[in-house]
Amino acid sequence: MAQPRARGWRIAQHLAVPALAVAVVALLPLAKTGNSPAADRWTPLTPAKVAFTQKTGATTTAQLLGFNDFHGNIDPPTGSGGLVNGVPAGGSEYLATYLKKLRDAAKSDGVKNSDTVVAGDNIGASPLVSAAFHDEPAIEVLNAMGVDLASVGNHEFDEGVTELYRMQFGGCHPTDGCQDGDGFSGAKFPYLAANVTNKSNGLPILLPFTIRFYDGVPVAYVGMTLEGTPGIVNPAGIKNVDFHDEVETANKYATILGWLGIKSMVLVIHEGGAQTSPPAPLDPSGCANFAGPITDITKGLNPAYGVVVSGHTHRFYTCELPNSSGANSLVTSAGSAGTLVTDIRVTLDKKTRKFVDASATNVIVDNGVKNPDGTYQKDASGNPVRNPALVDAKVKTIADKYRVAVAPLANKVIGSITADITTTQAPSGETPLGDVIADAQLAYTKASAGAQIAFMNPGGIRASLTFANSPGGEAPGQVTYGEAFTVQPFNNLVVTQSFTGAQIKDVLEQQFVGFQGQTVQRMLQVSAGFTYTYSASAPVGSKVSDIKLNGVAIDPAATYKVTTNDFLANGGDGFLNLAKGTGRVTAPGFDVDALTAHLGTGPIAPGSADRYTKIA
Repeated sequence: MAQPRARGWRIAQHLAVPALAVAVVALLPLAKTGNSPAADRWTPLTPAKVAFTQKTGATTTAQLLGFNDFHGNIDPPTGSGGLVNGVPAGGSEYLATYLKKLRDAAKSDGVKNSDTVVAGDNIGASPLVSAAFHDEPAIEVLNAMGVDLASVGNHEFDEGVTELYRMQFGGCHPTDGCQDGDGFSGAKFPYLAANVTNKSNGLPILLPFTIRFYDGVPVAYVGMTLEGTPGIVNPAGIKNVDFHDEVETANKYATILGWLGIKSMVLVIHEGGAQTSPPAPLDPSGCANFAGPITDITKGLNPAYGVVVSGHTHRFYTCELPNSSGANSLVTSAGSAGTLVTDIRVTLDKKTRKFVDASATNVIVDNGVKNPDGTYQKDASGNPVRNPALVDAKVKTIADKYRVAVAPLANKVIGSITADITTTQAPSGETPLGDVIADAQLAYTKASAGAQIAFMNPGGIRASLTFANSPGGEAPGQVTYGEAFTVQPFNNLVVTQSFTGAQIKDVLEQQFVGFQGQTVQRMLQVSAGFTYTYSASAPVGSKVSDIKLNGVAIDPAATYKVTTNDFLANGGDGFLNLAKGTGRVTAPGFDVDALTAHLGTGPIAPGSADRYTKIA
């Protein structure tokens, strides 16, 4: 176990280094502003490169290696989540290798400085190999990879603020201890949380920013999560903190840092956007038909934020997006689960201390073995063959320790499936796996609580079930506990409540933006026998019709028993109407237990994804 004195020294380092940096910068003479921003030729189908200002003298260069939404993916993701345009990708020991390769490449190009930054969700919603140890494995492999700083994401709050402090500063878990037997010293890198403050004193719960010096030129990194975090995490763990507007917070710190002479800033933010086809497949370094919250956030930013490293949407892109001055900032995201790394190169003017230019390319963390024809080798079950030449030995040692420890539980066969059960959405928003999970929760509570209907939030479904995947050497179609846990890793409780038919309609209407505070459209997954129709173009509050249970119209005045996880039952994902149920009954165990029990009755077929219908 880490000693208190050692942890205290690391806390002091985290606090003292940025403070010292600010003090040094405050003594630097303020430079005159440079020339007006220039525009580089760029299209949404090429890697982004932004020209900010003409240099006035000597320059220096730096590399920023960015990724996001690692989610404790110690092992390569399975199924489509482990492929980037057909290339098998991800896995901690492969990610570490690519980070080293990219650092070495930059050094060969004469770039002296390199920092690795992560835009949130390092932990949480993790596969069993990390989650079983409260994500200590994720932090340990990120330390070994040489991560220099990270912003908090919404999943950093899954187990509450107190547990986030443990992730930063170390110490054994208060209930489960240090299960690996060798203690836990926390993240060697600072977590940044500029827009998360204590209710009691208004101060940030962790450092709001840190400063790096590149040949004497200071660059400030401001880190934050999305303002909407309270709506997508369990309220119990964040009751003593506030989450603030991203743009207002970023610009507040830009003003303060500007007073201190810092002219170049990077926003590391857990919020993002997405490309959409055409073209197909999408270019990992493209920005085709781009949209999302990060567009408006960037539009409001002080132009000192020349680079924005983003995340949350699990999409890849490198974009040039306008900031508050009308000039462009470089905005990037590297997908999720360590499948990509963004290689960002910046040039800085030593005299003005401003960005001169910045460029970005997303690099696939290829972990496969190529055939002569360019395809990738697969084993007898159809799974990608991993390339041992691309394994980082140091990270593999850490990962193997936890793999061995969790193997007896992770590799236990708990059920079977007839085919891939995916998270691919039908036009209505329903998914085959969403059907299966809703059915599992209904079956789990039907006898004990009289449940008639079950709803599942799509964001709680983290991976597909792949027929050919055999992590423990089991036969194709067999499902292990580890695979089931990867699908539902939150350990939510399963609860049943009573609702009137009128309340159920309000719940369904709250799937759509604008109804009783809902800000994001999220289509609930529903159990067998429950059907309805919705019109996307109908007025808010009147989109849902023809609601039936087993072919019989729902009676607005009648009472029905509805099962959900406790995240939804507490109003998560904006479903405030699900917090209005009465007579709450909590089932034993967790939501993953409901899924494993259902799979144990298999083989289970994919859901039909036709239980509700979208019309114009």
